[in-house]
Amino acid sequence: MDVVAFSAVQMATGEVADLDAVAAAATTHGVLTLVDATQAIGWLPLDAARFDVVVAHAYKWMMSPRGTAFMAIRPDRLAAVVPHAAGWYAGEDPLATFFGEPLRLAESARRLDTSPAWFMWVGTAPALDLVEKIGVDAIHDHDVALANAFRAGLGLDSGNSAIVFCDVEDAAAKLERAGIRASVRGGRLRTSWHVYNTPDDVERTLEALSA
Repeated sequence: MDVVAFSAVQMATGEVADLDAVAAAATTHGVLTLVDATQAIGWLPLDAARFDVVVAHAYKWMMSPRGTAFMAIRPDRLAAVVPHAAGWYAGEDPLATFFGEPLRLAESARRLDTSPAWFMWVGTAPALDLVEKIGVDAIHDHDVALANAFRAGLGLDSGNSAIVFCDVEDAAAKLERAGIRASVRGGRLRTSWHVYNTPDDVERTLEALSA
């Protein structure tokens, strides 16, 4: 089976994939689509039903502790997925299928579940509640507006991503002196603007970089 595997948003560049084009091409050629949405879910509106498999770690834009992740799979593709890591939690009624044969996996995508990381899920639940309460569309507009304000301050063209890569000499050192923690990836400054950021954060970062 041919598979198209891609990132909804590229971690290395912040580029947002043309989801419409990918979905249309995959349908035309009859290939399975697998989307890594780790850098997208939480700020980018994404209809998971358009793709066969969508996976996302929750510790990025869903603001959860490390250790929780999600996968959505189209029902007609489920039978072709082999649950290699099936354990006690993959049963239809986990507490009733601890022991004995035959293997009794859930009919739904729960057959692919592993044992929950209990403490991490305690932190994930309120984080997801917050995202749902604010709304992904509102978060998207907020995040991209901040990212574009930052781009404008650097003389860059506006974009459609909440992630901004830029080339500023000694960027990390300048921001560190201003008490701002930053990451440099591939020699370029990477900033990610999210719901907890404000226009003041943008201005402060731009001032530090221009020092």
